Amino acid sequence: MFGTGIHRKYKNIKRYQTIISVLIKHGFYDFVDHTNLIQYAKFSKRFLPGKFYPKEENLKLTRWERIRFVLEELGPAFVKLGQFISNRPDIIPKTLCVELENLLDHVSPFDGKLAQEILEKELNAPVKDVFSEFSIKPISSASISQVHKGALLDGSPVAIKIQRPKVKETVETDLEIMIHIAHLAERFVEGMAALHPVEIIEDFRAEISNELDFTIEAANIGKFKSLYGEDKRLYITHVYKEYTTQKILMLEFIDAYKLTNIASGEIKCNPQVLTDIIADMVLMQFFEKGFFHADPHSGNILVMPDNRICFIDFGLVGVLPPKHKESLCDIITGLVSHDSEKITGAIISISQNKEIENRSRLEHQVFKVVEHYAYIPLADINIGHFLSDLLRLIIDNKLKIPTDIYLLLKALISLEGTVRKIKPDFDMISHVEPFVKKLIYEHSNPFNILKDLYRASIKYSQLLQELPASIKEIVDQIKNKSAKIQFEHKGLEPMLHKHDQISNRLSYSIVTASMLISSALILHARIPPRIQEISILGMIIFLFAVMMGSFLLISILRHGKM
Repeated sequence: MFGTGIHRKYKNIKRYQTIISVLIKHGFYDFVDHTNLIQYAKFSKRFLPGKFYPKEENLKLTRWERIRFVLEELGPAFVKLGQFISNRPDIIPKTLCVELENLLDHVSPFDGKLAQEILEKELNAPVKDVFSEFSIKPISSASISQVHKGALLDGSPVAIKIQRPKVKETVETDLEIMIHIAHLAERFVEGMAALHPVEIIEDFRAEISNELDFTIEAANIGKFKSLYGEDKRLYITHVYKEYTTQKILMLEFIDAYKLTNIASGEIKCNPQVLTDIIADMVLMQFFEKGFFHADPHSGNILVMPDNRICFIDFGLVGVLPPKHKESLCDIITGLVSHDSEKITGAIISISQNKEIENRSRLEHQVFKVVEHYAYIPLADINIGHFLSDLLRLIIDNKLKIPTDIYLLLKALISLEGTVRKIKPDFDMISHVEPFVKKLIYEHSNPFNILKDLYRASIKYSQLLQELPASIKEIVDQIKNKSAKIQFEHKGLEPMLHKHDQISNRLSYSIVTASMLISSALILHARIPPRIQEISILGMIIFLFAVMMGSFLLISILRHGKM
């Protein structure tokens, strides 16, 4: 696992030291120490005794605020990591999720001339050969890219998303370091292995790799158009594929209002018509097609003059398999019919760990939540609040839910919050009901039941065909005494790490004591060469032993352990 550790240490030593200095500055020396990251700071003058302390003003902030500031200071990859794990309340505290949602992804734009150079290089043509107009000044910027406005030679207005220079190389370096730190945390920090940090970083690597390839976002828009393009209430921006690369995404420029302008009252509209369209468009993505825009906040929804809506920023999308759609349907119908058992079963069915410590406790908690909403008129029920309560139960019972489910629940909560800003008395239940009824009908349709039975029979027939061979293989292994049982120990790594630290410190002390004794014997024997009858060799060994002893004492005092 750590075979490339030495290479990584020297290749990225400056970046390691930057990360360590930021962590310590914000009061996370304990993490640096426990993960053994301190070894990467040994050659830096910044980490000499006396400078090895956090800034006092940073310690006045909460731990969650300090984590956010660390991520913001470390740049794009860490900002994106914070945004990624903010969607996972099953692995981090809710208060930290809320704090990470405030992560700033708006950074100063890079030089427009440099953006033009990148554009020309990617398109393999001068700007004047592609555009009749190109604005050097960007209209928006973020940590990964910035957007410029332009017009093609035929006059078509376009929005050009240009990736920041060398951002891919920077992110890849940081991902390599993140995975290494995750391995260290999993190995040495008590309780961290249960959170599977390496698995989380690997999932994050897949997501951010998609964001760094603009052709994937273009493909997401294409898929969205093929699924929903016939709906007249929706406008889907055109992608200019011939001018789109991994670093350039060229889209039709949409001259429309952002939903934020309408929610703030700057733009007047018919709230009933608009909220009905937005809710139906988003719910259709969840319950019908199962392919959805995973970040439908008000800034990502544009409103056309004819009340058509247009989604922007398809970097983050979610996919909902049919069985999860049915489970979501059961949760909604369970809420309406006050059936806590149905909701409990649905929660467990979408969970990746089916065995829970106390099912009866979960059922009782769900019952209490359902009872809370039982006597509220359906039109007044806030589904966002209900789903938030269910999320808390899922986290409390240590159930592991697929990332796409969290994205969907968060999107649904965000959707209701958005439409209620425009129409405070919006009735979400009445909009969900037709989709749920349609799903129930499809699920109970005799033709669909027969199709499911046919598929199941094929699977079971394959299993029956393979079973004899599998049983014979197991019996042969037992006969030949080649069957092996593997045991995996958990929770011993931190103890072994601490044992290594104690052993190293003890060995260091013995060597120091031996050098002191040796120097005393050499000085007593007056072994030459000598200055004023004092052995030079004995004095050098004595001073070196004193220095080693001082370092050991400083280390003990710094850790507060005597």
